Amino acid sequence: MNKTVEIQDLGHKDYKATWDYQEGLFQSVLSTKIKNRREETNLETSNYLLFVEHPHVYTLGKSGDFSNLLLNEEQLIQKGATFYKINRGGDITYHGPGQIVGYPILDLENFFTDIHKYLRLLEEMVILTLAEYGLKTERSPGETGVWLDVGTPFARKICAMGVRASRWVTMHGFALNVNADLGYFDNIVPCGIMGKAVTTLNVELGVENVDEAEVKAKLLKHFLNLFEAEAYH
Repeated sequence: MNKTVEIQDLGHKDYKATWDYQEGLFQSVLSTKIKNRREETNLETSNYLLFVEHPHVYTLGKSGDFSNLLLNEEQLIQKGATFYKINRGGDITYHGPGQIVGYPILDLENFFTDIHKYLRLLEEMVILTLAEYGLKTERSPGETGVWLDVGTPFARKICAMGVRASRWVTMHGFALNVNADLGYFDNIVPCGIMGKAVTTLNVELGVENVDEAEVKAKLLKHFLNLFEAEAYH
């Protein structure tokens, strides 16, 4: 079992180009697994964690409802945003500058074969990271992601999640709002949930800007601990 994870920071990268790149890594891991099964070989499968920041984009999961996007094509252009229907779980979400997006492409057979546990560990990674900034965040029953003030009229989401898995190989992942422009969330029904607010780390801390490199380093530290993994760059 290979518990090393290759960490790649892609910087600021177009959503579609990143999706294609992710898909390539995902397919390469899958093809190794298929070869192992067919030829009874025992080749090691790779694991990756990609960090990226996207230009303004809205993505709709395979079970999502297109009506949760509140913009037409012309309005999207005016906002400088793009739209994609994609193959992850979940409904609609927004990605953009000031948001740390993480895409773990893991062969879960190297770790554990439990998608529920996988999602809970990703949430825990974010909860532990935000605790280092003095924020108490938690899960919301039946809603994937990380929230503040769950069960109150002030419930708000700070991190969205949506994954795809095939033969225990994962792709897509999480999006943590650090310094994101919350105005872009006004153009969607986030994750298809009416009346739920969205927030960012800098707003919660009452500061203009949070160091995103520092947040990434904390996320990575907790990711490696929770998955009992080793990083290489």
